[in-house]
Amino acid sequence: MTRLSSTAVAPRLSIRDRIRRGNERPVWMEKPKPTTQVVKAVALIVICFLAIYPLFAVLATSLSSQAEIAANNGLVVFPKAPTLDAYRTIFSGGVVTDALVRSLLITVIGTTLSIAVTVAMAYGLTRRDLVGGKFFLMLALFTMLFSPGIIPSFLMVKEMGLMNSYAALVLPTLMSAFNLVVVRSFFMNMPQELFEAAKIDGAGDFRILIQMVLPLSKGVIAVVGLFYGVGYWNAFFNAMLYMDSDKWPLSMILRQYVLLGQPMGDAVAEIAVPSQAIQMAVVVVSLIPVVIVFPFLQKFFTKGVLTGAIKG
Repeated sequence: MTRLSSTAVAPRLSIRDRIRRGNERPVWMEKPKPTTQVVKAVALIVICFLAIYPLFAVLATSLSSQAEIAANNGLVVFPKAPTLDAYRTIFSGGVVTDALVRSLLITVIGTTLSIAVTVAMAYGLTRRDLVGGKFFLMLALFTMLFSPGIIPSFLMVKEMGLMNSYAALVLPTLMSAFNLVVVRSFFMNMPQELFEAAKIDGAGDFRILIQMVLPLSKGVIAVVGLFYGVGYWNAFFNAMLYMDSDKWPLSMILRQYVLLGQPMGDAVAEIAVPSQAIQMAVVVVSLIPVVIVFPFLQKFFTKGVLTGAIKG
């Protein structure tokens, strides 16, 4: 009888076993081929171009004269004689400046309150001893499926006496159910032994939240804060429904300039019909705060979302 070699009868190893024994490296650790590198480089260049070109065109158009814009069919990429006349015009009237200040205050105050409410409710819903915790969680998730609608929201704001008040821009959108789920998932993934040890030492829930949970949750709080901040900064629909023109935020002024092509209402009556350069200048002014803040929060973005959304 022929004697079988050990290699012939040895079981076939799985990819994971071969990786563990060092026979093979995982695909993501292998050096990519030159063709793959070229394809990736080309794809990144195209994506960067598609993202940067519109912003650059808006900035260049805002620095151009109306004659040069007309000569280039409304789009200037490289202005021959850059000028700041459009920015002088929008800031000289005071309308854009006042709206910018109002938007900054609404965004800062609204984001702070939204983060505080979201973090507090998310931490409370992670406590197993909370009475009715599942009911409140389902109630919050219910708002993700069904919105109240424009007319009920308007009647509620009117009955609460919030018309023409900045509270009407904050309170109806104070908490997002999606952000609540993200923060709650992040808290649930934290080691429960820390909380138990703190309670043994006599710490209450408020102290645990402030001194233990918040320092470990900077990433997810930064991401949620970015979501809330961008939402408050870009929101204009509630301002159009609830606010008079003399209290409009910057997003509403921007809408008047860009979409309607001319100002409307008492707040912008002192400015003449804007040229396309002025329209683009208002767009640039509205983008500056987001462009400044986002790079500081970018490092927390991926970490915070993945950690808050994946359990295990």
